[in-house]
Amino acid sequence: MRGCFVTGTDTGVGKTVLAAAVVAALRADGLRVAAHKPVLTGLDEPEPGRPADHEMLGAAAGMAPDAVAPLRFGPAVSPHLAAELAGTTIDPHAVVAAARAAAGDVDAVVVEGVGGLLVPLVPGWTVRDLAAALGLPVVVAARPGLGTISHTLLTVEAARAAALDVRAVVLTPWPDEPSVMQRSNRATIAAMAQVAVHTLPKVGLDVGEVATAGARLPAADWLGP
Repeated sequence: MRGCFVTGTDTGVGKTVLAAAVVAALRADGLRVAAHKPVLTGLDEPEPGRPADHEMLGAAAGMAPDAVAPLRFGPAVSPHLAAELAGTTIDPHAVVAAARAAAGDVDAVVVEGVGGLLVPLVPGWTVRDLAAALGLPVVVAARPGLGTISHTLLTVEAARAAALDVRAVVLTPWPDEPSVMQRSNRATIAAMAQVAVHTLPKVGLDVGEVATAGARLPAADWLGP
C-alpha cells in the first residue's frame, strides 16, 4: 500500500484542501491516484459555497464522491457519536479493509482523516490508530496563525508517539504576504519539531487551480512506505 495520510491539528484547518491538492498534483505527474476519506460527518451542515469533503476529493481524483467516503453521517460531530446517533457502529476492521481496497489498482492513495489524530472513530480506537494500521506516512495540515505552534507540535508529538512517520507540516491558507508572526510560526515549528514545513495558499474550487497549488508541494516525497 503506497500513499500518505493527511491529518490536521484540528477540524477545519484545511485537511481536505491539502489532500485534494496532493491528489491533483500527483495525477498531473501521471500517477494513478485514489482519494479516500474513511468516515465523513457533518453532511447536515454544509458550508455555503463549498462542496462537501468527499465531493472536493472526488473531483480531484476523478472519482464518484460516494466512492471516496464509504461511511457518511449527517451530524457535525465526532464519528463515534455520529454512528451512535445513527443507530449503528463503526467496525475498525472494515474501515482498515476499505482503505486498503481503495489502494488496490492505483499507484498511490491519499487518505484523509477526520478532525485531529486523537478523534475517536469508535470508543478506544482513534484516527491515529487507523493511520498506524495503514502504515502510511503522515502529513499534517495546520493553520498559519496564532496558536498553531502548540497545536502543531502536539500533533507531531502524538503521531511520533505511535511510531508514525511525519513527513511534513503544511500551513494553509498561507497568505501572499505573511506576517512576522506567521513567518516565525513556520520557522519555529520546523526547528522544534525537526520537520519540513511547507505552505499552501488559499485555493478555489477549480481542480486545475488546486493542482497548480499542489504542484508546489513535494508530494511525491511524502508517499510511502
